[in-house]
Amino acid sequence: MTSPIETEASNASVALDKDTAPKNDAGDGANHTGRSPGQLMWTRFKRDRVGMVSAVVVILFFVVSALAPVISKLYGKDPYTLYADKPGYEGLLDEFSLPTGVFGGMSGDFWFGVEPNLGRDVFTMLLYGMRTSLYMALVLTFLCVLTGVLVGMVSGYFGGKVDYWLGRTTDFFLAFPNQLFFIAFMPVVTALFVSPTDETPTYLRAVVMILVLWFLGWMGMARLVRSSVLSLREREFVEAAKVSGASRWRIVRKEILPNIVTPILVQGTYQLPSSILTIAFLSYVGVGFVEPTPDWGRMFATGSEIYEQNPAFMFFPGVAMVVFVLAFNLLGDSVRDAFDPKTGR
Repeated sequence: MTSPIETEASNASVALDKDTAPKNDAGDGANHTGRSPGQLMWTRFKRDRVGMVSAVVVILFFVVSALAPVISKLYGKDPYTLYADKPGYEGLLDEFSLPTGVFGGMSGDFWFGVEPNLGRDVFTMLLYGMRTSLYMALVLTFLCVLTGVLVGMVSGYFGGKVDYWLGRTTDFFLAFPNQLFFIAFMPVVTALFVSPTDETPTYLRAVVMILVLWFLGWMGMARLVRSSVLSLREREFVEAAKVSGASRWRIVRKEILPNIVTPILVQGTYQLPSSILTIAFLSYVGVGFVEPTPDWGRMFATGSEIYEQNPAFMFFPGVAMVVFVLAFNLLGDSVRDAFDPKTGR
């Protein structure tokens, strides 16, 4: 015979379960929605105001660079015309070939002024110079990241003699003095394709610069990926994948690669502005782009020669480069924090 207390307690329990069960099920369905790691990363990234502003600035630079011909057409100027010799623009330069007017010749016709000596439009020179540097750096960064990831993953995952010889190869390339090698080797590579008596095409200069910089630009990424793979290949989930009979390609693609995306992305965001600075450096020292190709480095080279007489010419390209590099570095920090909130600032 069941006691009244036990019966009451059991009824109450049943009634309680009937009342609360639907509410809990509904609540779970409404409030607990599974989100992928990418969605979680995007949610954390949107909360970072610095990261969002940096992303907008970086995207704006790339959009403006891509639309440089359209903007130039609407603006009515181009970076190649010598406006000082063009009818209708008399008095653009003074007797010392310096821009007349305030701050480098800024006016309604020339928003950022004109170039000393030649009288070209600084605004369109900056637009096309940004376009040249940004998209060359984008291609260079992609090649360096791809090469570094492949070498680092093979070296870290296979280990043994493979790791040893790839490590020694990486050390060999790291032993090159980068800047001296760039300056010395650029004319040599160019001479392999063009006779010294002929003018080197601009596209060939761009290809040679990318090849030379790629040749000595992948080692940092390779070492970073190798160290990350070494720490992952002995983990339990990798061992479980081996025991289950998964192939090496599947283990690398499904188990290891998704877990090293964060350092790859962060290193890539740091490498791109570094590539821009290196490309500008080559043009600055005279082994990169030459006249009449617009380029950041050449603008700095011209500005360094006449900065005492006309400091305004270096102002706009300098501000543009500082803003872009700073924004991209801040974007890299924000991406890192979004992927790994434990490293939050």
